[in-house]
Amino acid sequence: MTKFADVYAELESPAGISPATVRRVFDAILAGEWTPVQVAGFAVALRLRGESAEIIAAAAESMRAAMVAVDHGLERVMDTCGTGGDGSGTLNLSTAAAVVVAAAGVAVAKHGNRAVSSRSGSADVLEALGVPVDLPAAAAPQVLREANIAFLMAPVHHPAMRHGGVARRELGIRTIFNCLGPLANPARATHQLLGAYDDALRPVLAETLRSLGVRRAWVVRGADGLDEVSPYGPTRVTELHDGELRELSVTPEDFGLPTSAAGAAAGGSADENADILRRILTGEAHAARDAILLNAAAALCVAEGLSPKDAAERARSALSSGAAGDTLERWKQSAAAHRG
Repeated sequence: MTKFADVYAELESPAGISPATVRRVFDAILAGEWTPVQVAGFAVALRLRGESAEIIAAAAESMRAAMVAVDHGLERVMDTCGTGGDGSGTLNLSTAAAVVVAAAGVAVAKHGNRAVSSRSGSADVLEALGVPVDLPAAAAPQVLREANIAFLMAPVHHPAMRHGGVARRELGIRTIFNCLGPLANPARATHQLLGAYDDALRPVLAETLRSLGVRRAWVVRGADGLDEVSPYGPTRVTELHDGELRELSVTPEDFGLPTSAAGAAAGGSADENADILRRILTGEAHAARDAILLNAAAALCVAEGLSPKDAAERARSALSSGAAGDTLERWKQSAAAHRG
């Protein structure tokens, strides 16, 4: 058994903790061998020491090994998922973007959960939209094939993470646990648009995705602090492509879109957000439409290798043609049929 005292001594040493030790610690945590106090102590000590890409990847590999995986047989799967915790109170932009991306022809395995720090998590808004989110894990491949999109509820696919849940909730601060969800998609997403709550974390997460074998990704954070591609101004991006990382900055204008007015993408409760998303996805005009187009286009840049303007046109077509609304309805029907 991996003992807390030994791990803490390694953390305090000049060399710091090794990825191999972190892997053993997370294996022990996920097996229920550590108490909540020990889990909390480890998470805080690791945060104070600093989490490198190698350390985060080791924890993510442990989580992936313990997860209930989705065997879908697809060559390419996209995820649009952020770390959360930016405190912005925006609409569920990445969730809406996922529907548009699926309507544009890219399979999306949307990994998520209920709200932790916001008023509306991805599971909450999807439920309010009428999409069943409490599906058994075995249903996910069928829904993904039928609707080109599926929701992977974190507690269903990561039951072992319950052993870290008490410490995470009671700490109430950001730790390595906040990073792990987007890095452990049960469908092993090959392409990702990942929002980071901290700009310093952005290149670290991109390096981690590279270590985990993700083929292409954008890890983003708006200059205004959003863990999305910001509709209000520049967004800093670390791009992963063909094993190489590069830094870039994008604006709405790069996508042929105007900069949104302040508050255009502001959100509320799950029901309020669902009402706005339903209207936008079925073709109605709304101030938040450009923010959804922008994030869907960014995901299409990643998945299809399109230029920003071509990606935005593809996303716009998915909305204006009715394909996005049709995808939402097909998703609802498929998920309901496989609910069990």
